[in-house]
Amino acid sequence: MDQSSDQLSIDTPELVAIEMPLAGIGSRFIALLIDYLIWSAGLVVLLLVGVVVPPAVHAFSKISEQWVVAIVVFIVFLVQWGYFTLFEAFWNGRTPGKRVARIRVIQRSGRAIGLFESMARNLVRYVDQIPFFYAVGVITMFATRQHQRLGDLAAGTLVVRDRELETPLWGESGNRTITAQIFAASGPIPEPHTALTLPANGIVKLSAADLEVLEGFFSRRLDMSLATRQALAQRIASAIQAKSGLEPPQGASVETFLEATARQLRDLVRLQ
Repeated sequence: MDQSSDQLSIDTPELVAIEMPLAGIGSRFIALLIDYLIWSAGLVVLLLVGVVVPPAVHAFSKISEQWVVAIVVFIVFLVQWGYFTLFEAFWNGRTPGKRVARIRVIQRSGRAIGLFESMARNLVRYVDQIPFFYAVGVITMFATRQHQRLGDLAAGTLVVRDRELETPLWGESGNRTITAQIFAASGPIPEPHTALTLPANGIVKLSAADLEVLEGFFSRRLDMSLATRQALAQRIASAIQAKSGLEPPQGASVETFLEATARQLRDLVRLQ
């Protein structure tokens, strides 16, 4: 792994380098601000519900003031930690704020973050907040080459920017030509791999680990340069062919072959 300036280069197990832009403090601050606004609104609603529900009020009236404070602090901790942990673990490394800021959390290997990594990085978040509004975290981000706060260092994670999709200058709802309006809008064009059916006796020779490699490639290919993407696709296809004996149908691209293989392999893994 190499990193210069704000660009991260990750060497995949297939020995192909993937370049990903690191998220800076500005974009992470915007994401955090949005997340705290959402989290605060949810917490206020939760506390209001606890106040207006008679059983909750009755239960709190029977315990000491110290216990009330402890319970409220625990609820605040649980809601905040759960908000960041669950969103990052099950929403592809994103929270609502990170989605708006177009950033996400990944493992140092480039793979998607899991529940364990999300739990670890967000538990250390409380240390990063010391003594006020992420002072420790900001200092650590300036001190590390890959802009990691303590939570990232503990969990082995990085925050990267998502690749921005290019949109037509005339807008998605506009027409490319003046005569385009006289033609009826056609339905969505089916993906080429949906028309391919590969021999089942070759698919059964593959495993769930092969499917994981394919899914990893599909999730990262938009972040690759065209040359890197083609080289990695060819490398994976060669390994699939050697293991299964499958051959790309005539006229099908390498990526179409991989997508067709993954589609049939998913069905096979579900049945197992």
